Amino acid sequence: MQNLLPKDGEVYYYPDFFTKEESDRLFQELKTRVNWKQEPIKIFGREVMQPRLTAWYGDDDKPYSYSGITMHPEPWTPALDLIKKRIEELSGIRFTSALLNYYRNQQDSMGWHRDNEKELGSNPIIGSVSFGEAREFQFRHYYDKTLKQALLLTHGSFLLMKGSTQHYWEHALPKRSRVLGGRINLTFRKIYT
Repeated sequence: MQNLLPKDGEVYYYPDFFTKEESDRLFQELKTRVNWKQEPIKIFGREVMQPRLTAWYGDDDKPYSYSGITMHPEPWTPALDLIKKRIEELSGIRFTSALLNYYRNQQDSMGWHRDNEKELGSNPIIGSVSFGEAREFQFRHYYDKTLKQALLLTHGSFLLMKGSTQHYWEHALPKRSRVLGGRINLTFRKIYT
């Protein structure tokens, strides 16, 4: 696979990593069986509700903190374990946790950020799996804002971010004006603490 970033990181995209039938089934199972929450986070010193639903699953000793909240993992479900094993086989990484995001419609979003919390190690590796509505995922170089990339993350796709990506590149999932259906994104991580 070809690296999608022009410099300072590694991003690899695998569309149709899961078949349409698998993706349809996994989307419905995750939508109905995950314990979704909407929690407040701190942004620039003020508390706001996250513009999406989230859940944290993983190994029982791997909590995760970001934006003023600490999440304690629920145990892997059979569906999450199946997805995890498939991406581990390709990536060669053993993931310990996953942050699940449910974008209910076009108004749910994720602002510019880097996944660079200390628990993720010196060069965080993120395995991102998407089910449901295709959404544009954007990259922007942290130091040179003129460097930008965009990618449509489709139903059943797998995106692998590694190397120095989280040091040099921010990513976002912007709101859209046209009506969109739901999307579930799973971001598998390796927690080191």
